[in-house]
Amino acid sequence: MEELIVEEVVELIDKGDDAQLKVYLDDLNISDVEHLIDELPQYAVKFIDTLSIKRAVNVFRILDFPTQGKILKKLSGPKLTELINLMPPDDRTSLFSELKGDAVAKLIQLLPATERVEALSLLGYKEDSVGRLMTPDYVAVKKDWTVSRVLEHIRRYGKDSETIDVIYVIDKGGVLLDDIRIREILLADPEAKIGDLADNRSIALNVNAPQEDAINVFRMNNRVALPVVDDNDVLLGIVTVDDILWIANEEYTEDMHKIGGTEALDEPYLDMPLFGLVKKRIGWLVILFLGEMLTATAMAHFEADIAKAVVLAMFVPLIISSGGNSGSQASTLIIQAMALGEITVADWWRVMRREILSGLMLGIALGVIGFLRIFVWTMFSDMYGPHWILIGCTVGVALVGVVLWGSLSGSMLPLLLKKLGADPATSSAPFVATLVDVTGLIIYFSVAVMFLKGVLL
Repeated sequence: MEELIVEEVVELIDKGDDAQLKVYLDDLNISDVEHLIDELPQYAVKFIDTLSIKRAVNVFRILDFPTQGKILKKLSGPKLTELINLMPPDDRTSLFSELKGDAVAKLIQLLPATERVEALSLLGYKEDSVGRLMTPDYVAVKKDWTVSRVLEHIRRYGKDSETIDVIYVIDKGGVLLDDIRIREILLADPEAKIGDLADNRSIALNVNAPQEDAINVFRMNNRVALPVVDDNDVLLGIVTVDDILWIANEEYTEDMHKIGGTEALDEPYLDMPLFGLVKKRIGWLVILFLGEMLTATAMAHFEADIAKAVVLAMFVPLIISSGGNSGSQASTLIIQAMALGEITVADWWRVMRREILSGLMLGIALGVIGFLRIFVWTMFSDMYGPHWILIGCTVGVALVGVVLWGSLSGSMLPLLLKKLGADPATSSAPFVATLVDVTGLIIYFSVAVMFLKGVLL
């Protein structure tokens, strides 16, 4: 179906039939037009310029920023003015926050004076705060109004609101008292007072709160919109679920990049310049490489022991990979649990307790398998010599220690970073694995000295 749409649009463009192209585009779903822009980026400006203005706004607001930026540079003046003026304030703020200062200044000049003040006010909040997400377009009523008066108010001003699914009750000073779903108002007695419908159980976001907090609040409360208040509970705006879904997707993508040991990409992978892609990855690779150099240092420290019992070197990859894997598992689980709000820094002791027990059980399981491996090989060869039991115990006990240490490191590091105000996702799987590689070697050779001193060492 999508391929057919692309073919038909290309045919209309080749014919130069702009009138029929406008009719065709206006009849498509917004998502289909977005797909067209993805498939035919060279015609992106033409599509936005051809669409009726309201549909152009709805398409433009769901495009990724790099595409928006390219369109803004080439869009005709009148269409650009209409587009910027009709964009919802929250989407406009998101766009302005991505642009450079001079570009923002030019676009703000296209707005009427009142909306110019509003845009500058929204841009005044911190970049990752709820204030950058909110829109001041909402319907607010007083608690002493009747239902019939509220409905008349909605008819007059509702068309300018981001959503009328929820109506907000405020006092004379603008302080938020409650929020009421439109369904309850429609079903109520026309002469009933709005204050009588309120249950005083509203949930609000603070304008200065991090956007990640808003994601969790929406997730836990199943709302389509939430009010935004200042420190004095004065209603400033609302945040709708569509904006939260975009932010949640950006946060998830950024965390996945960090967990993979790279900086977050500013553009889609295929649109990212090659040099920019390398620049995003080289920093972490150098840090991890320098960290792995410590592994060589640790090996050099135990060089004499390895020379006496070369058989120990055979199990080095097994030991360090097991520790790194357990650490990566724990780190990923904890980062995800923190992102979902399932655990906080205050839960560190509960997490540590669980990881000690699970790390011991996992380590014992791998240690038994490691010992059995040596036992089975001894039945068919003399690879490990007469002291195979001691070697098996060394490998088995070292695996318990390394896996336990990996689990503790992987689980505690994200919590520590959060406590220090850093992003927990920075404790990526490669970073934890590198940390455990070095310490794992120390644990392994320390156990070897304990079991084999006076025998092989």
